[in-house]
Amino acid sequence: MININQFTDRELDRIIEMAWEDRTPFEALQFQFGLPEKEVIKLMRAYLKESSFKRWRKRVNSGVSQKHLMKRNPEITRFKCSRQRGISGNKISKRY
Repeated sequence: MININQFTDRELDRIIEMAWEDRTPFEALQFQFGLPEKEVIKLMRAYLKESSFKRWRKRVNSGVSQKHLMKRNPEITRFKCSRQRGISGNKISKRY
């Protein structure tokens, strides 16, 4: 089990932002932050309002979200937008 307190506020904000995005798969969160899907769900439950969490879970479990690589179009082979700067480890890319 991962300790959520190990993350800075900025990292928590980034994790929540990435989890909220439909096109960012859980595997990208695990790669960048070491958080498996179950831990991301726990984090979202803890940091979102109940109604926001329920809306997020409903969207993730619907056919609309691409949070699971198996549900994604096989032509999508990257975790990030082609215009986004590279992300290495836990470092957050900056927009210009």
